[in-house]
Amino acid sequence: MNIKGIFKPEFWDADPKSAGPYKQLFDYKRIWQLCIGILVAVSLVPILIMASIDFSVTRGAIISENTLEAARTTSNTRRSVSYFLEERKSALQLLVEMHDFRSFHDPEKLGEMLSSLKKSFGGFIDLGVINKAGKQVAYVGPYNLEGREYAGQDWFEQTVEQGIYISEVFLGFRDSPHLVIALKHMLDEKTNHFKILRATLDTKQFNGILSSLVLSAGEDVFLVNREGILQTPSKWNGEIFSKIGFELPEESFRTKVEQISYRKGAPAMVGYAYLENTPFVLLYVKTEAEYMGGWQSSRDTVTWFTIISIAVIILVMWAVASYLVDRIYIADMTRSKALQQMEHHNRMASIGRLAAGVAHEINNPLAIINEKAGLLKDLFTFSKAYDADERVIGLVDSVIGSVERCGRITKRLLGFSRQTDMEFRPVYPRKVIDTVLSFLDKEAEYRCIDVSVDVDDGIYEVVTDRGKLEQVLLNLINNAFQAMKDGGALWIRVERGDEGQVLFSVKDNGCGIPESDLKRIFEPFYSTKKQSGGTGLGLSITYGLVQDLGGEMKVQSQLGKGTEFSFMLPVVPNINGES
Repeated sequence: MNIKGIFKPEFWDADPKSAGPYKQLFDYKRIWQLCIGILVAVSLVPILIMASIDFSVTRGAIISENTLEAARTTSNTRRSVSYFLEERKSALQLLVEMHDFRSFHDPEKLGEMLSSLKKSFGGFIDLGVINKAGKQVAYVGPYNLEGREYAGQDWFEQTVEQGIYISEVFLGFRDSPHLVIALKHMLDEKTNHFKILRATLDTKQFNGILSSLVLSAGEDVFLVNREGILQTPSKWNGEIFSKIGFELPEESFRTKVEQISYRKGAPAMVGYAYLENTPFVLLYVKTEAEYMGGWQSSRDTVTWFTIISIAVIILVMWAVASYLVDRIYIADMTRSKALQQMEHHNRMASIGRLAAGVAHEINNPLAIINEKAGLLKDLFTFSKAYDADERVIGLVDSVIGSVERCGRITKRLLGFSRQTDMEFRPVYPRKVIDTVLSFLDKEAEYRCIDVSVDVDDGIYEVVTDRGKLEQVLLNLINNAFQAMKDGGALWIRVERGDEGQVLFSVKDNGCGIPESDLKRIFEPFYSTKKQSGGTGLGLSITYGLVQDLGGEMKVQSQLGKGTEFSFMLPVVPNINGES
């Protein structure tokens, strides 16, 4: 089956409802569609289901893995930031516990404490002592802040109320990002006498905790306050004090991971934790393109491979189903054609038997007529009453001649109808042609068809089956008569071919055969004369008879100019493998 036959097999245009004695048994197009549907369902549906499950499971595993990684990174960073702040708060508490608060009023002593904090921890800028009234009574640092009033400020009120205060990152009059840690220390609980130790820290070490993390291009870690204002620089949200571009998740002092829309609606994963007793919220953001990128690339590769594989599978199933159903269709049509050809042969055999019977029955009265006519002639001959009447003797001779002619016709009918089994005998091509033409000489005479027979010198006899050769020539000459108009010409030629072969040709000047039909004229049931009663079996049977005789048939034709059928027969056929 060629490529065209795969995509449009023979059964495609067949009509399952077509009438006829041997119409097709099944709707082969429907069978083909069912085959394709079943093959696709059985082979592709499990593949697609498994691919869908694998897609879902793999995606879920990657999301779960990255969720755990985000939670782990967020938790570790939260502990680092909390430890940083807790460490400095504890250092201040230790100073308060180890020293009498009255020594904090000594600038030298307070300076030594600040120097010690810078050496031990780093990041401290200044220290100040504020009394109960909110006045800074002692200060050591780069600015002149001694005597500054803080009463009524939020941080002072919160420190008084809660005992400790950690501020957001802010600029203040220093015009530099910093944060404040303040501790309340009770001097006398009965009189509620207390003082506050206030320390200012820069954000270099604070920011260093986050910048030291090893992050990929699609990850970002930063701190914000409870209003979503950046407290540390962010890769995508900008510098300190910028507003982040998404809503903060709900408050939770435990690490959580959620999915959010980030950066122009792009999906992302955010790990977050609110730092207890601080205004800070730690955010870890990882874009979906980052954590799903590798999987998406592999998914695209697998998807394309799957699509190509499915296309190849469907193409193969299409081809296999087309081939198998087409073979069944051809077998069904061959069965139908064989039955119809068998019926034709049976009909021809019946006609042959009928012709033999008719010829036999006609021979009997012909014999009586011939006998009586001969007796009349004898009587007329020996009777002197009719001796001189030549007209009467001529009538009797005419009757006897007609009887002999009828006898020859019936003899030919009997000879033609009795050729059943293959029997190779020497025959004379000229005599065979004359015998066949005797059946058609009246039609040729009536239609003024000029029949020319040319047999090369030296061709005397051919060992072949006479009956089959007669049938081949009769079919070809009869087809030529049908193709010609009245007054046409027919040429029958016998000549020497290759060594040990004889070439027979029958040529007419009729209508010719279209080039598109030449390749199919020997196919059974293919006919260009179906509307006029053609069965499409004549040339097919003729072609088979020539092959039975060990020959090969060819055809040449030009539309409107005529057709020539030729076949080559061996002078002595190869019987049982011997020449």
